[in-house]
Amino acid sequence: MESGLREKGGECGMTAVTLRSPLGRIRVAGCELGVHGIQILTEGPPAKRASDGPLARVMCESLEEVTTPVREAADWLMAYFDDPRTVDKLPFPVFHHPLLQKETFTSRVLQTLAREVKVGETVSYKRLAEMTGNINAVQAVGGAMKRNPVPLLIPCHRVITSSGQSGSYMGGKGNHLKEWLLSHERQ
Repeated sequence: MESGLREKGGECGMTAVTLRSPLGRIRVAGCELGVHGIQILTEGPPAKRASDGPLARVMCESLEEVTTPVREAADWLMAYFDDPRTVDKLPFPVFHHPLLQKETFTSRVLQTLAREVKVGETVSYKRLAEMTGNINAVQAVGGAMKRNPVPLLIPCHRVITSSGQSGSYMGGKGNHLKEWLLSHERQ
C-alpha cells in the first residue's frame, strides 16, 4: 500500500491500494474526497476462477491508512470480480479526478455511461453519443472512453460498436480483457 502521495498542486493527500484480480494487478488511488484513478496492470490472459478462492483480493497488509473512497472502490471491485450482480447493493465510490469534476462532453459521456449502462448490458458508441445529447459525436465518445480515469467503475468495457463487435479496449492492448469482462458479466 502506498500512502502520503501528493497530487500535482499539493491539494490531495493520496493513498492507493493494489488488488490482485483475474485481469492482473489493479491499482486504485484516491484522496479523502474520492477516487482519482484505476490502473489495470495486465499480466497476461485473464485468470479463471479457482474453486477454492475468490477472484480478487487485496495485496496489501492493511486498509487502515487507505481513504474511505479508495477502500469502497476496492470493496466494490472485489465484489464485482466475485459476482458482478452484487455491486448494485454496495455504495458506489465517489470520484475526485479533475476530468470528472468539470462540465465537459467527456465528463458527461462518462457519467452517463456509469449511471445508465448496468452490469450485463452494452451500449454502442453511437447510442451513447445520442444519450449524451450529440448524435454526431461518435468519435468523441471513443475519445472519452480512452480518457476514462476509472475503468471498471465507469464501465467503458460495456461500450461496443454498432455492428455488435467489442471494439478497442485500453488502446487495443486490452481487447482480451474487454471480452473477459463482458463474458464475466453475462454469467
